[in-house]
Amino acid sequence: MPGPSSIPAKRPAAPDAAEAAWVADEDRFVLQQARKKAAIRVKSGRAAPIDWLVVTLALTDPDRDSLDDDLEGKEFEAADPEGVFEGLSEKDLSELEKAIEGYVVLEKGRREAEYWDMMRTICRDRRKHSQSVQTSARGVTSVKADLDKLLGPKDLEGLEKLERQIKTKLSSNEPIDTDYWEHLLSSLLVCKARAKLRKVSQSIKALRIGGLRRKQVAEADALKVRLQARAQSAVMANGDDHISGQDQDSTDRHDLDPEPLLRLRPEDEQLAILTPAEFAKQFETDRETIKRHGLLPNHKRSSTSTALEPASKRQRTDDPATSAATQPTTFDRELARGLADNEEILTSGVEVVTKSLPRWLPTSRPRKPQSFNRLLLGYDWNKYNQTHYTTDAPPPKVVQGYRFNIFYPDLPPGAPTPTYRIEREDGRRRGEVRAEAGEEDMCTIRFVGGEPYLDVAWRIVDREWDFSAKRERGFRSSFDKGVLQVWFLFKRVYYRK
Repeated sequence: MPGPSSIPAKRPAAPDAAEAAWVADEDRFVLQQARKKAAIRVKSGRAAPIDWLVVTLALTDPDRDSLDDDLEGKEFEAADPEGVFEGLSEKDLSELEKAIEGYVVLEKGRREAEYWDMMRTICRDRRKHSQSVQTSARGVTSVKADLDKLLGPKDLEGLEKLERQIKTKLSSNEPIDTDYWEHLLSSLLVCKARAKLRKVSQSIKALRIGGLRRKQVAEADALKVRLQARAQSAVMANGDDHISGQDQDSTDRHDLDPEPLLRLRPEDEQLAILTPAEFAKQFETDRETIKRHGLLPNHKRSSTSTALEPASKRQRTDDPATSAATQPTTFDRELARGLADNEEILTSGVEVVTKSLPRWLPTSRPRKPQSFNRLLLGYDWNKYNQTHYTTDAPPPKVVQGYRFNIFYPDLPPGAPTPTYRIEREDGRRRGEVRAEAGEEDMCTIRFVGGEPYLDVAWRIVDREWDFSAKRERGFRSSFDKGVLQVWFLFKRVYYRK
């Protein structure tokens, strides 16, 4: 059984004046609630096409008050309302026309009634075009092209003038082709509705641009005040407000110099390969679509505190004291390699106590090293899985290894090399199995870097490592250029018949 319709409906006529007034009040309440629900659905990202048309009308109303609370604080995308109809199926267009009819019946204002009448005209034309795409003959297509060529270049005033001329000709007693002129009139009304909607779109863009400009001016003024305050505090702290040209040039070069892309990201590998001609054609198509719809994207900015900092200081690190000499390069290159199909990022660590912390606490500020760790997954084709699963219906993936990359760029000269160790709870020894059937024993791998870095640790599956020198097994334990790498896979278990 279908659910209740969201299309506002008018009540039947009342027999007396008192009840008629009550029904009119009820219709106004229904219309107001329908508008508010449309605005809420748009704000929550679940809008239907009719909701965008309702919000578009509200944004162009200079005296609107019913939707102010729902539209306030939300930056909508302002687009040509006609673009709402693009991409809709015949069923969607039918439902949209029914929803528009509901607003046509309920709206009483001249401006609102004219708006919804335009929408209904365009929706009906879209439905007619959708129904005739597969059945239209070559002659009909040619006539439509001729009419579009005739009516397309005319503005709203020219269309209204031509409409008066056609109506005069149809009402006269002259011997004319009535079918042609009536068809021309119906096509003209559609073009007229589109021309009016273009004016609606222009008014929306004007309002949005004006609002964005006012907001940008306010943000610029606030930023100017903060920069002046920061410059004054820097002068007081350093005793000199002069920035050397060399430092400024270095900062500018860092801002504009991108990091090298060593490997395609996994999502980029799935993109279609286009020839230059195909790419140029697609680019032009997308550009024309945007120009036709007049899109104004949402105004999104990064936080002010981040925007005020130079790019050299905006690193992916929780510690602002970390050096920018080695860490950003090695860390970003590791990130650039992306993830393979059998890899996942290992993020959740465990809190451990750094035992050597009291000895060097007075001389250094402790901080956690940055890390980028991977979890290697795969299928374990043991005897049970070979019996109960196939390659088309594989068993659940299991952990087959780890790849730890811990970054220590600020170790002092002559400091001991960072290392790692395995810690097991409750006196359990290596190779001892205490987990229940179907579960894995777990242990903690701790990384010790020394001053000024705290110890970090992660929980991992406790199975025997494969230390073989085979290239495909990939065991690695090394410290080079401030990066400790510990890569390992678990030994494979083979079952003999």
